[in-house]
Amino acid sequence: MNLLEILSYAFIQRALLAGTLIAVLCSLLGVFLVLRRMSLIGDGLAHITFGSTAIALAMKLYSASSLLVSLPIVLLSSLGILKLTEKTRLSGDAAIGIVSALGISAGIILASVGGGYNVDLLSYLFGNILAITSEEVNIAVGLFCVVMVLLSLFYNELLAVTFNEELARISGVHTNIVNAVLVLLTALSVVLAMKLVGIMLISSLLILPAASALQLARSFRSCMMFSALQGGCSVVLGIFLSFATNLPTSATVVMLNLAFFGCAFLVRRLLDPGV
Repeated sequence: MNLLEILSYAFIQRALLAGTLIAVLCSLLGVFLVLRRMSLIGDGLAHITFGSTAIALAMKLYSASSLLVSLPIVLLSSLGILKLTEKTRLSGDAAIGIVSALGISAGIILASVGGGYNVDLLSYLFGNILAITSEEVNIAVGLFCVVMVLLSLFYNELLAVTFNEELARISGVHTNIVNAVLVLLTALSVVLAMKLVGIMLISSLLILPAASALQLARSFRSCMMFSALQGGCSVVLGIFLSFATNLPTSATVVMLNLAFFGCAFLVRRLLDPGV
């Protein structure tokens, strides 16, 4: 089967469109998260997403309807993590751990009450971008536009807080608002990435492209460009490769990102052996 024949399938077209948009979002936000040592927030919010998905399936809601249940729950949870770090003496990773434990335990209880881990719940756990529906694509496109607009509006503030939050606060930046924007944008991306790589692998989509870009980039903007490029390419190549070899798409995308990171690391060592 040649490339044109593969592209003629509607489900491949939907997967490529939605997957690329979601990967670009995660890759861009991942740069801010990795530099701020907040990359594990994706893992914590993924566990919350698992709980919210179990709620949606218990309510007999599927596909795009389950996203409408997950979005408000994950958004509120992201703010809850932020408030825990601000109002208590807990570090960010401890707050993430608390909310993560709540999400995963609630999801397990709800899955048990609802009759166990059915096919629908497992598809959210491990991802199934090839089964994405037209409604989910529309939601992905709409939320991509929202996130990109907010990212553009708050870019300078996010940049300032990323490199020196205390200096940004003294300079008049409303750091609490900027932090809230960052975690909310991350929450949106995590919910969207649920179908792409699955709840179990979401954090890899936030961390790996950014980690690769940091090996090669010489400026912050180039780092974001490299990260977005790797994220998008890994999804496109992963979809074609998984379709051709009958491998799981989510795992293939993650393995490609790992390969890209390995290559970036080797290139950096060759260009700068002293590092």
